[in-house]
Amino acid sequence: MTDRKVTANLSLSLDGRYHGPGGPADFGTFIPYVTSDVARDQMNRIWETATTAVLGRGNAEGFLGFWPPVADDENADPRDRGYAKWLVGVEKVVLSTTLTEAPWDRARVVNAPAADVIRELKASGEGEILVNSSPSVIKPLLEADLIDRLYLMIFPEIVGGGERLFEDGLPATSWTLTHLDPGKLGEMAMVYDRAR
Repeated sequence: MTDRKVTANLSLSLDGRYHGPGGPADFGTFIPYVTSDVARDQMNRIWETATTAVLGRGNAEGFLGFWPPVADDENADPRDRGYAKWLVGVEKVVLSTTLTEAPWDRARVVNAPAADVIRELKASGEGEILVNSSPSVIKPLLEADLIDRLYLMIFPEIVGGGERLFEDGLPATSWTLTHLDPGKLGEMAMVYDRAR
């Protein structure tokens, strides 16, 4: 086993939800915050030392439709462009039970439990493994206590419905706040490291 760290990033409302009551595509209340300086700086923070991106199928397909053109857009915010270039070029592992071929270059599809995939990735290679904004992957990794760092963006909205990241039944764990950056709109970027 190598000493590769497993990190994960996600944006949450004040009531702990990663989307609104309209389902996985309901991000309307998050939109004003995702392009703030604090959010863009947090986005840069997540990928700086990551050499592998792990995505669920939904994000892999959604990101493919958005990020590659940003990598080539000279008018894009440099932070967005840096992230986009990283995402296009990095090794990507897409967890899916339905895909038969990878939706990206430098990607492979794996149909296996998230914890097994992460243990296999930790056993070889170097650099951090970033679970990139994919709650369907983050949740089972929290259950298996396999996440070493959480990058969280908290937006000052109560959406009143939608799925939560932290469900009842997770094992008790302790975390240390290692970074906090409040934004002008009331958003907060936080980094928590697992205290082991």
